Formats: sequence, C-alpha cells, structure tokens
Amino acid sequence: MVSKIVKLVRKWHRDAWKSGSNKRNDLVANKGHFVVYAVDQSRFVMPLHYLDNNVFLELLRMSEDEFGLPGNGHITLPCDSIAMNHMVDVFEQGCSDDLERDLLVSIASNRCSSCS
Repeated sequence: MVSKIVKLVRKWHRDAWKSGSNKRNDLVANKGHFVVYAVDQSRFVMPLHYLDNNVFLELLRMSEDEFGLPGNGHITLPCDSIAMNHMVDVFEQGCSDDLERDLLVSIASNRCSSCS
C-alpha cells in the first residue's frame, strides 16, 4: 500500500506541474515530503520518513478503508486536526515501542481519539 501512495503522490506532483494549476500548492510539497488532510480539511505536510512509522501506516490503511484510494484528489486521514497535531508531536519526539502500541490500540478502537 505504501508504494501505491508514493506512486499517487508522484503522479499528483507531475500532473500539478503540467497543468500549471493555481491549486498546485495544495497538491505539491517540498522534496522529501507529502501532503495529507485531516477530516476537518486541515492540511499537513509530512516528511517521507513517516511512512516508516507503524502508527502512520495504520492511519493510511484506515484512510483507504474509509475513503478509498483517491484518484485525483488528496489523501484524507480519519482524524481531526487536534489528533493529527498530537501525533505529529509524538512522531517528532520519537515514539517508544510502548507508546506506539498504545497509539495503535487507541486508533483501532476509537478511530483516532479526537475524532467524532
């Protein structure tokens, strides 16, 4: 699934540059990053190394289950911006195995604890 997402991100990047669209900044991120959205449409620019994080991969799986793979839109994760900001903070500080396990359980049982 990660390779599908990487391919989609690359395709969107190429298509945005080819089209010269004014919405290019909504689709394109700096090299080494990709864009995702929370359910409340908050935009997050994530570094590619997040794709190595089990919690983030689970969010992507949940997104695919809930919203499907976007054909020409953007990736929406099944969390609101409050939960996403919290997870970004945790990812940046480093995630212990215990904390990662707790986050995975919380996400699986609550569909992101801050989501309604």
